[in-house]
Amino acid sequence: MKTQKYIAAGLLGMVCTLAHAEFVVVVSAKSPVTALTAEQAAQIFLGKVSVFPGGEPSIPVDQPEGAAIRNEFYEKLTNKTPKQILAYRANMVFSGKGRAPKELSSSQEVKKIVVDNLNVVGYMEKSLVDNSVRVVLTQP
Repeated sequence: MKTQKYIAAGLLGMVCTLAHAEFVVVVSAKSPVTALTAEQAAQIFLGKVSVFPGGEPSIPVDQPEGAAIRNEFYEKLTNKTPKQILAYRANMVFSGKGRAPKELSSSQEVKKIVVDNLNVVGYMEKSLVDNSVRVVLTQP
């Protein structure tokens, strides 16, 4: 009986690990942006700033609402739950102080948009990184 509990606990741990793939914040490999702090990335994705630290315009793109990577991204970067992010964004849009990032359908689409646009910043699974994108922040 104890052996079954240990096996079940081990399998559960493996499933949880697989469900939470490591994410990275990326820009085009051609972008002049080389790094962001977690605070800078949070400011950009929350719409509090619209430029990168060097002054270049920043255009954040988001993953689909309800996606595990999106939930984990905002929880780790901003310490906000998905509901808190939605409420925050609704307030920003309603007050005219900002707008939500464009929502894309997947990490592959994020990567495609980032590669072709020097000012776009997005986040995706670390496993998708290649030489077409530059990692500017690894999962905090």
